[in-house]
Amino acid sequence: YARGMSTRDIESALVDLYGVTVSHDVVARVTDAVLDEVRAWQERPLEAIYPVVWLDGLVVKVRHGKQVTNRCAYVALGLNLRGEKEVLGVWLAENEGAKFWAGVLSELKARGVADIYIACMDGLKGLPEAVTALFPKTLTQQCIVHLVRASMRYVAAKDMKAVAAALKRIYTAATMEEAARELDAFEETWGGKYRAAVRVWRNAWDNVVPFFQFPPEIRKITY
Repeated sequence: YARGMSTRDIESALVDLYGVTVSHDVVARVTDAVLDEVRAWQERPLEAIYPVVWLDGLVVKVRHGKQVTNRCAYVALGLNLRGEKEVLGVWLAENEGAKFWAGVLSELKARGVADIYIACMDGLKGLPEAVTALFPKTLTQQCIVHLVRASMRYVAAKDMKAVAAALKRIYTAATMEEAARELDAFEETWGGKYRAAVRVWRNAWDNVVPFFQFPPEIRKITY
């Protein structure tokens, strides 16, 4: 239903696939009941503290009126104090933007979130500021996976394995100082050939530095 099939389409599909007859009226009642549960889940209270929260936008196909269109699903994934990951919420919009994220974060705060230790995100402009406006003590860290992917866009296939290994030595370094040395070594080795890949890390370095304030076991969770 979410992907665009009408209730009558679903009625026909159930007959074709399983030989089961379920009227479109019953299908409509089932989807309405699910929507009530979804709304209750969307509005549920949240915990006061989350050590890590990941913020990301995913492009998905969704039913909008009578059409199926591409929309951005804003997803907030939290790690609670029991070490469990949970989806805090999913919000739909036309495209991803820091202004919409500010509304998402306001909703999280209204639902009970008082503090986030680390907010992990991609390089969306204005998102770190949106986070710290509502959670001033939160460390905003650019997602290491996004950084690696952004770097690899500039790397030839034959060099990907070696470049990936060099990048891993940066983000698995024991200290910030060691990471800085590995970044210098990466630039010395690959800067002539892949200047743009080096620039990705140099430009993001200020947002990566907070990453090294946490012990290795916490850093491993975030990347």
